[in-house]
Amino acid sequence: MATIVRRLIRPHRPGEGALLFFGCSDSTASSTGSDANASCLVRPELTEGPYYVDEELNRSDIRTDPATGAVKPGALLALSFNVTRATSSACEPLANAIVDVWHCDALGVYSDVSDPGFNTSGQKFLRGYQVTGADGVARFTTIYPGWYRGRAVHIHFKVRSSASATAAYEFTSQLFFDDALTDRVHAQQPYAAKGQRDLRNSGDGIYNQGGSQLVLNVTPIVDGYTATFEVALNNA
Repeated sequence: MATIVRRLIRPHRPGEGALLFFGCSDSTASSTGSDANASCLVRPELTEGPYYVDEELNRSDIRTDPATGAVKPGALLALSFNVTRATSSACEPLANAIVDVWHCDALGVYSDVSDPGFNTSGQKFLRGYQVTGADGVARFTTIYPGWYRGRAVHIHFKVRSSASATAAYEFTSQLFFDDALTDRVHAQQPYAAKGQRDLRNSGDGIYNQGGSQLVLNVTPIVDGYTATFEVALNNA
């Protein structure tokens, strides 16, 4: 049976080209006409949310607060992004793409936010960006996220062009986790101190907008977990 490849077109901002985002796959599918590479499957764009702050932190290890050097405790997560450009015949590595990552700590707290439940203004833990190399890869060292009321466990990310790029693009979405894995991780400290989370993936309205296509494939390693996320774009 042929695989159906759906497309997501984000309304573009003035000066930007129309942008399609996909996830690269080894599966085969038929394509016709001007369809982009059929091995690139759609990745939905999801809301940025209220906690994005461009701290201009070019760093791979985002666990620390730069001012104090304090490391946020939690299960290690080595997270990589493979960013590619979809062409008519292949997914080619996209160099010089800026990949931003931000998420809450083990107790559900974001940095540099004045919120009814916390005030972390001036702190910059669990935030940062990397620029993809010639291989299209951006790597981060972080922790498995905690939870907060009304949301499933997630990580925010953004892929954007540099200011000097000839064709501007920006894509924002969120990564999710298998609920059974989260149960195991959150049964340990420091996560367990917060108590049992109130929402699983199926109850999260944002997850239900396409989050099943954004669940990380997480693999245990000696000192934590590792995951790689594939995302491709066509901004020709």
